[in-house]
Amino acid sequence: MSAIKEFQYKEHPETLVLFDVDGTLTPARLTVSDEVREALVKLRKKVCIGFVGGSDLSKQVEQLGPNVLQDFDYCFSENGLTAYRLGHKMASQSFINWLGEEKYNKLAKFMLRYLSDIDLPVRRGTFIEFRNGMVNVSPIGRNASTQERCDYEKFDKAHKIREKMVEALKKEFPDYGLTFSIGGQISFDVFPTGWDKTYCLQHVAKDGFKTIHFFGDKTFKGGNDYEIYEDPRTIGHAVNSPVDTVRILNELFDLK
Repeated sequence: MSAIKEFQYKEHPETLVLFDVDGTLTPARLTVSDEVREALVKLRKKVCIGFVGGSDLSKQVEQLGPNVLQDFDYCFSENGLTAYRLGHKMASQSFINWLGEEKYNKLAKFMLRYLSDIDLPVRRGTFIEFRNGMVNVSPIGRNASTQERCDYEKFDKAHKIREKMVEALKKEFPDYGLTFSIGGQISFDVFPTGWDKTYCLQHVAKDGFKTIHFFGDKTFKGGNDYEIYEDPRTIGHAVNSPVDTVRILNELFDLK
C-alpha cells in the first residue's frame, strides 16, 4: 500500500496518471467536455490523477474549470514550475531569474526581428508571452481566433514556420542552455534545458508511486510531450484527441 495517507481511499493509490491538456484533455485552447470530465471523476476514485501543461494556471482554469485545484490531485502549470498538490501550492521556479535580464533582452529582440520578417496570411497579437517558467512564442499571435488557429496550424505544417524559427534560435543562442519545444497549434515554448514536462516528476517523487502513466498528443521528437513520454519513469500513451484519451482510459482502467 502507498505510504501516503491522503490517497489510501483509492483502489490503486500507488498509481499516478498524468495528462497533457491541449489535444489530450481538451481541444486546443477549448474547454473540457462532459465525457472527459466524467471519465476523470471515475478515474480519480481508482488512481491519483494530475495534469501537466505549458500554459499558466489561469489558462488551465479556463479550459478545465474553476475547481481545477480540487478536481485533480496534482496540478502542474508551466511544466510543473508552478505546482499544486491537493490544492496546496508547492515550490516554484523563475525563468528570468535563471536566464538574467541581459540575455533575455537579446533573446527577445532576436525573436521579434525574426517574427517581423516572416510572411504570414494573418497576424494578430501577443507574439511573445512571458511566463513565470518560460517564454511562449507564436508567429500568428496568441490572440488568434479558434478558426484562425486551425488555419494557421495547416499553414505551419505546410511551411514549417515554427520548425524553422526554432532552428534559427538554436543556431543564434547555442550557449544559452535553452530548449525550444513545439506544442499546440500556433506556438512553441522556450525554457531552460531540463525544465520540460519531466520537471514535474520531481514533485511526485516523494509520494512513492510505483507506476506513472502519461497521456499526451505531442509525443514526437521536438513536441512538448516528447521528453516525459519517453522518460523511463513513465509509461507513455500517445493520443490524437480527448476522445482517444477516454478510449484508452476505459481500456486500461475499466471505467464504469
